[in-house]
Amino acid sequence: MLQTLFKADLVDALELMIIPVTLGKGKRLFQDGTIPASFKVTNAKVAPKGIISATYERDGDVKSGSPQIKEDD
Repeated sequence: MLQTLFKADLVDALELMIIPVTLGKGKRLFQDGTIPASFKVTNAKVAPKGIISATYERDGDVKSGSPQIKEDD
């Protein structure tokens, strides 16, 4: 179902929970046929054991270039 929504360009937001464990092979979230889209983080939290919960919303056209992490001042 999710892949159908991606392929039809019907995804406006993502809520992802990233758990720092590898279990081997699994299903890919972004498979062949997914339309390129740009997202921005609108909310993120890190739990004490390292689980990351992040909300992403659409952010216009895809921007190319090198990813950068902004350093704290």
